[in-house]
Amino acid sequence: MTSAADLPERSRLVQQSLDEVGIRSEITVLPDSARTAPEAAAAIGCAVSAIANSLVLVADGEPVLVMTSGGHRADLEVVARSIGADAVQMAPARVVREATGQAIGGVAPAGHPASLRSFVDESLADHAVVWAAAGHPHTVMPLTFEELVRLTGGQVIRVV
Repeated sequence: MTSAADLPERSRLVQQSLDEVGIRSEITVLPDSARTAPEAAAAIGCAVSAIANSLVLVADGEPVLVMTSGGHRADLEVVARSIGADAVQMAPARVVREATGQAIGGVAPAGHPASLRSFVDESLADHAVVWAAAGHPHTVMPLTFEELVRLTGGQVIRVV
């Protein structure tokens, strides 16, 4: 079992967020980076579609977090309609870092400097357990779909 003291700083912030909402999930430190859904799925031994990718998008000029299944690519036009935005695009790395305090490839659903308006891909509900990054490219955590929604305060939407 990994102790909080052994986690990277950003992952400790994620652990605090889990504790604050009463979610018991063990953050795992992987030996290799899991920056992509296929890398994470291979390291964990789960289906790629059970990976909860954290996408930071810019919706009508504001960063938002969209947790999507690693099993497909989010259609930005569908996302825009689902969240009621006129325009949605991928956030540049600088915006991702500013909004989350975390680097692309390790963005967690929580542990950010300020709360982000969040959305969760409905297809993640197909899995008993989903795996999300935990604030660092080498850390992941298992969650149920319900825990992911509670942790993010997210609205469940269609992304494809």
